[in-house]
Amino acid sequence: MHHTENRGHMGNARKFDEDAVLRARVALLGSGRLTAREELEAYRVLAEVSPRAYLPKLVQVLVHRSYDLGNAELRPALYAEAVAAARRLDAEVPNRDESLRQALRSYELALFAVGRRAEGRVVCEELARTAPYGRLALVLTEEGRHAEAAELYGRQVTSGGADVSDWTLIEWAAELDAAGRREEALKVFGGLVDDTRHRVAEDRAPLASSVWKLNHYAGMLRAAGHRREEAAARREALALLARLALGGEPASRGDIRAMWVTLLALSGRPAEPAATPESPLPPFGAYPFHGWSPDTREAYFGSVTALEREVVALRESGDLPELVTAHRRLTVRRALHRETRGFRDEEALCPLFDEGVALARRLPASPGTLAQALTDRSMFLAAVERYAEAHADFVEAVSLLDGGTPPPIVTRT
Repeated sequence: MHHTENRGHMGNARKFDEDAVLRARVALLGSGRLTAREELEAYRVLAEVSPRAYLPKLVQVLVHRSYDLGNAELRPALYAEAVAAARRLDAEVPNRDESLRQALRSYELALFAVGRRAEGRVVCEELARTAPYGRLALVLTEEGRHAEAAELYGRQVTSGGADVSDWTLIEWAAELDAAGRREEALKVFGGLVDDTRHRVAEDRAPLASSVWKLNHYAGMLRAAGHRREEAAARREALALLARLALGGEPASRGDIRAMWVTLLALSGRPAEPAATPESPLPPFGAYPFHGWSPDTREAYFGSVTALEREVVALRESGDLPELVTAHRRLTVRRALHRETRGFRDEEALCPLFDEGVALARRLPASPGTLAQALTDRSMFLAAVERYAEAHADFVEAVSLLDGGTPPPIVTRT
């Protein structure tokens, strides 16, 4: 029997004959396993004849099985169909708003994955009207619109309606800092340091987490010219490392290495080019799994090969200052990549941090650069629970920054 089918958007009229409806029902009720394409086609048919019963299921299939339905270039159209279907849901349908949000979130990520950032940002703006601002703030961050991102974070944190985590505060402080509002950034991050200190005292947070935050806070204080407070923060971090070296963590650590690698990447932001809408960068300050857009993530990690070639060329040319900078940028990328891919073998990363220290030692009259390399390695060693070595590196780094004579090197480069 002949039938007509309009494959336009969900809002367009479609006419299916009775045979098509029967085939769809039989397919869904059958004992065989349907492919994603077969399941989608069945729900498309039934959603037109029984929208109240089948539109919610069509949305679910489009959102949850689109990765099985086509490559990245095709997914935006499928997610757009999911959004259109979700908008057609009656207001009384259970979880109607959440279904629409899920469809919109999937749609915007698919748009970013294929480089359609302007369209993706529009979807983020719609989501931000009914949900926390975090994702839109991250997109603005990627495009170098730090002042706008900082304002969004400020609204989210001060509204009292959203759950504010350590991660949110780190991201907010990072954007305030990037927007040139250093004192406000210090206040936000300092509050996080204080809160972590209290949790550590009550054995509700690991010492290592406090060490990483104190170290980053010290760097922020140094950049703002608060040398006395900087020295105090480093001394506090040093005391915690001494405790770790003597007795390890008094409380359960859990999986906290994401904090270390996120703050490492944030400390490397000044060495990266400025982000712009035309040349976006990852939102440093956010963990990659907490909202990096697919396009910026792919470009950032995809730059490893070019950086490796640059490091080789700089080593051959003997340009040591540029080599130190390029090597650190490469180290940060590799650390982030391995941590987010689950490759947490310290043997792969330790040589990178060792080489960073070795290169910095070759730079004449550059104690700040050596202190940075030693600090990087110290924080990494704390992440892999080699606390005595982490403490030794940090002792030397603090001595260099304080203008003193570093202790003799015994076991490491």
